[in-house]
Amino acid sequence: MKVAEVVVKILEREGVRDAFGIPGAGINPVYKFLGLSKQIKHYTVRHEEAAVHAADGYFRASGRMAVALCTSGPGATNFVTGIYTANIDSIPLIAITGQGASGLLGKDAFQCVDIAAICKPVAKATWCVTQAADLPDILREAFRTAREGKPGPVLIDLPLDIQTADIPFEVDHYQPAPLKQMAPDACVIRMAVDLLVQAKNPIIIMGGGVILARAEEACIKLAEVIHAPIITTYMAKGGVPLEHPLNVDHAGIQVGTPLGNHYLLGSDVVLGIGCRFTDRHTGDVKVYAGERKFIHVDIELKQIDKIVKCEIGIVADAKLAIDALLQEIAARNVEFHAADRVNAIPELRTSLRRKEFYDCVPIKPQRVYYEMNRGFDEDTMFTTGCGLNQIWSGQFQKINKPRKYLPSGGSGTLGFDIPAAFGAMIAQPGPKAVAVMGDFGFTFMVEELAVAATYQVPLVVVIVNNAYLGLIRQHQKYAFDFEYAVSMKENQTLIDYVKVAEGLGCAGERVFKPEDIAPAIERAKASKRPYVIDIVCEEQTDCAMGGSIAAIREFD
Repeated sequence: MKVAEVVVKILEREGVRDAFGIPGAGINPVYKFLGLSKQIKHYTVRHEEAAVHAADGYFRASGRMAVALCTSGPGATNFVTGIYTANIDSIPLIAITGQGASGLLGKDAFQCVDIAAICKPVAKATWCVTQAADLPDILREAFRTAREGKPGPVLIDLPLDIQTADIPFEVDHYQPAPLKQMAPDACVIRMAVDLLVQAKNPIIIMGGGVILARAEEACIKLAEVIHAPIITTYMAKGGVPLEHPLNVDHAGIQVGTPLGNHYLLGSDVVLGIGCRFTDRHTGDVKVYAGERKFIHVDIELKQIDKIVKCEIGIVADAKLAIDALLQEIAARNVEFHAADRVNAIPELRTSLRRKEFYDCVPIKPQRVYYEMNRGFDEDTMFTTGCGLNQIWSGQFQKINKPRKYLPSGGSGTLGFDIPAAFGAMIAQPGPKAVAVMGDFGFTFMVEELAVAATYQVPLVVVIVNNAYLGLIRQHQKYAFDFEYAVSMKENQTLIDYVKVAEGLGCAGERVFKPEDIAPAIERAKASKRPYVIDIVCEEQTDCAMGGSIAAIREFD
């Protein structure tokens, strides 16, 4: 069997249903057999990076892996940003690149670049297949690597002569590799429970690893047992129902909320599960850590003590660790009592909430999120990339279910939003996906609207148009006391994003008044075509943020 056909057969046996990519001379042998597959549907995107973002959004929405494919040279190098975006957020996918013939490797041949080496620092693993007979084992290992432990994207580079070689292969004999689960050490679990029993004001941080492990319900149960408020990280947004009595929202220096920061600062023991304690969450680590004691659960040993010094580190799968903690608590028959601050959560949730409703023209950006919270139901999926629009989204959007808020968290990739929304709707064709974007970010990967129109995927784009590189303007202003090269007034005047949308086969409208946002959302929801809502906002609204969780500067 030709290696190119073997590739497709293995993808089918591994459960792949959808693929995103662009054919080219370097990958055409695989495409020949991909076109014969009755199981895998292929979507032709308009930029190679978008193929990876689509496969990324696909997994975030469904928990199922997809494949991204492209040809060699600049096609392959366009994969790099997408692979980095997926890797830092622990999103597994298979990236397959075509390559020049093996004999041309290292000889500066046309479109012949060592993409496996280029992607190695930003992928979980990479391979360049140089022996045809190795392909089945490599692809099997690639799927195992992508799924097992801390998930992530892997890349397989296929030279042309390898794709067209014949190898013996029995489809029915192929089986996916079994996956090992990392169980916690029982002794360490006992130590963690000892510390939780001693705590007067414990708090739980639910990280993205909890969502990946599908352990959010178990995490909530643990919080209920020990009466601990739950902070969700940005990557875990939606992991706790909005009105749950222990939900205290996000902590952090950007997407953090006054409620979350208040409860973290008042804690004495922090149980962080599946989180990385990254800089936008912690801010000044000395302030963040304080005199608090930390228990850190993570599937990777290297994450323990990486940022915050921990009293106890538990290297394990999040679900297995939570289950073990619950079992140990039950075995001890210990009873936890709610501190007064736990009972105060509902009241503080209201009194510390930032203002969202503004009735002025130009429109305040906060009003956009207020209307989105009202206009879209809890099954709607949201993607977002980077900028003030993304930070406001984290601060203000109300997400009630896991796997509905799908941001580019660790990389903040402009251009992630639209193709990720497309991939999410391919994975979950029922609910809408909404890309929340700024006016500058909209022009990154905007060509993918044509893909959504072509395949009749009616995603929605909401543009928070403040005619500025808003996050960069605010940083220049408060960090360095200057402003340069960040004003983009043409985005509200010269450039017509509605016509851009229409030219790419979509529908759209521009909104100038706050009372017109809700009707625009209704028209977008009813549209059978992708729909762009360009909301003209106040130019220089600042966003709450700061250097530490104890020193957040608030703005009206």
